[in-house]
Amino acid sequence: MIAAGMACITGCSRGLGRAMALEFARLGWKVAGCARTADSIATLAEELGDPHIFQAVDVTDDAAMHSFAKTVIEHLGAPNLLVNNAALMNGNAPLKDISPEEFAKILAVNLGGVHNSIRAFLPFMEDAERGVIANFSSYWGRSTAPDVAPYCATKWAIEGLTQALSQELPSGLAAVAFNPGIIDTGMLRSCFGEAAGGYHSAEEWARTAVPALASLGPIDNGNSVTAP
Repeated sequence: MIAAGMACITGCSRGLGRAMALEFARLGWKVAGCARTADSIATLAEELGDPHIFQAVDVTDDAAMHSFAKTVIEHLGAPNLLVNNAALMNGNAPLKDISPEEFAKILAVNLGGVHNSIRAFLPFMEDAERGVIANFSSYWGRSTAPDVAPYCATKWAIEGLTQALSQELPSGLAAVAFNPGIIDTGMLRSCFGEAAGGYHSAEEWARTAVPALASLGPIDNGNSVTAP
């Protein structure tokens, strides 16, 4: 793990994103983050204070992501680690019962949001000639289950997108598909119900997952990694 750096995290207002932001900051990293929920982002910004930067941004808004990236670069520089965590889960249902509108929304956030984030930050990381992009995958990016087909589709796509991106990056950079594992979050409870309580909390997870993320480097380019 590098001693200190800057981590930029999407979807950091709750769940894994918030837990990562708090843990990176605890370890001495500078943290930038965004999420759609303005109140939650404001609370996190107040909790962590300077020099960290948090803004209410919708990852599906390309112009907003570029504006956010400009602010981050001006104040904190290019990320050592860009964590594309923002994602939605479809309501549990057979694929034939998922509306086109819900399917499109899942695609827009889970894939389009990752694309927008990469477009916004990668040029600065290339200029800095270093940095790791960790695109959050899932066990459902490497396996499947009924009633979550749209989510599975996006996470399988993240695996392929990340490997293709890894082949485009210059020396010194890396793209990794990162499976966080199974954690007790609101997203998991939407699928597992009360059974989600049998898994680690996001805060417990972050104590081991954040060092694993921080340890990623150029040698990991193109890898599919699972959190310890």
